Amino acid sequence: MIEVLIIMGSSSDMDVAKKAENILKEFKISYKIEVASAHRNPKKVKEIIENTEAEVIIGIAGLAAALPGVVASHTIKPVIGVPVAASLSGLDALLSIVQMPKGIPVACVGIGRADNAALLAIEILSLKNKGIADRLVNYRKAMS
Repeated sequence: MIEVLIIMGSSSDMDVAKKAENILKEFKISYKIEVASAHRNPKKVKEIIENTEAEVIIGIAGLAAALPGVVASHTIKPVIGVPVAASLSGLDALLSIVQMPKGIPVACVGIGRADNAALLAIEILSLKNKGIADRLVNYRKAMS
C-alpha cells in the first residue's frame, strides 16, 4: 500500500521531489511519484487522484502552482503544497497555493521545502501508526 503520493506538474521539479523522497525513505514510508500538469493533463491528474490509495498527497508546483489546489478539489485526503521557485523566487507559487477558496484547503510549506512536506505527511500518518510516531519522536530528538 502506498502511504504518500508525490505529484508534480513537471519532471523539472524532480530535484524538489527528491527532498521529500529522501525523508520518506528514511522513515520507511511507502510512496509513489507521478508527473501530471494541472493545465496540460487535467484528466490525468484527476485519474491519478481518484485511483490513489495514498493517505496523504504532496503536490509540487511552480509558477501558477494550480496543481495542489486541483488535486484537493478531487479528494478529501490531506494535500500538502510545495511551491517551487520557478519564477519570482517562488512567491507566485506560494501565494497560489495558500490562497485556496473556502472548502478546498491545501496545507503549504515553504518554497522548495519538500522535506518539510514529507515530515508533515509523516505527522499525519503518525496519528494512526505508533511505529511512525516513535520514529518521528526519535528523529526530532536527534535534531537537538
